[in-house]
Amino acid sequence: MAASTSLAVRIHAYGPPAALSVDQVEAGEPGPGEVLLRQTAIGLNFIDTYHRSGLYPIDPLPAILGSEGAGVVEAVGPDAGDLRVGDRVGYAMSRGAYAERRLIDASLLVRLPETTSDELAAAALLKGLTAWYLIRETHRVSRGDTILVQAAAGGVGSILVQWASHLGATVYGTAGSEEKAELARRNGCAEVILYDREDVVARVAQLTEGRGVDVVYDGVGRATFDASLASLRPRGLLAAFGNASGAVPPFDILRLTDGSKFVTRPTLATYIAQREDLDRAASELFSALADGIVRIDIHQRFALTDARLAHEALEARRTIGSSVLLPTPE
Repeated sequence: MAASTSLAVRIHAYGPPAALSVDQVEAGEPGPGEVLLRQTAIGLNFIDTYHRSGLYPIDPLPAILGSEGAGVVEAVGPDAGDLRVGDRVGYAMSRGAYAERRLIDASLLVRLPETTSDELAAAALLKGLTAWYLIRETHRVSRGDTILVQAAAGGVGSILVQWASHLGATVYGTAGSEEKAELARRNGCAEVILYDREDVVARVAQLTEGRGVDVVYDGVGRATFDASLASLRPRGLLAAFGNASGAVPPFDILRLTDGSKFVTRPTLATYIAQREDLDRAASELFSALADGIVRIDIHQRFALTDARLAHEALEARRTIGSSVLLPTPE
């Protein structure tokens, strides 16, 4: 395949996983501040399903999905900083990842250390940087904190549990099966609540002797919001960072007066908007990976051309931990 063309997975209209289309597209030549990246691994994230379904609309269509990947620089445009052909790089928060090759703004790329493989970077950057801002910025986790992580065996949840446990927090998690609960325990959860068998609020109250937790990290959304809010201690914080079960509907702000609670809807884009923040976040994440503080297990690998199957598995909650899409080797 010529360097200017690429297989890509796009949507031409919003819809279910069947809306994903494998197309051949022109990758193009890098312009000012851009590089042409040959991708070796692509991250699979729940936000991809929001873009596909139209929950987070994309303009214009057709559009290539995906926000995270890793690979090798093939060509460099003018004013692209100090990047060179052959550099191994990764990125998060740049839509257009579901492709063999893509153009990308050089300012969004981070060099990968030798200790981090391409697959690991593609699995780690978006979810790992999300976990980083949640536990280092949204609420700076410290020893003695009590935390509830909804979907503790998921991609972000697994990282949150490990990192927060390392920092000295007591971490409780929720999971939908014994298999996922066991993974959460191995990652450091002190207790795991099976949400389809137990009353999450009552169990949290029991575990905390009626106090509630300091922080709830909730990437599930509609299905868990009420339980998350009710599980907080007075003046506790609910960080609602995702919508895996659907968007949280509008709610009466007066509900927060019961305990003077806080709710925030943070986004990764805000926390890494400045280059120095991205560099700091990536450095801390790569160090945590190298030091074994965070272990990211890639449980599912799909061919890029099987993106539809990957989305079906993701939405059916058949995935555990992290997943990647792999372009066809050349």
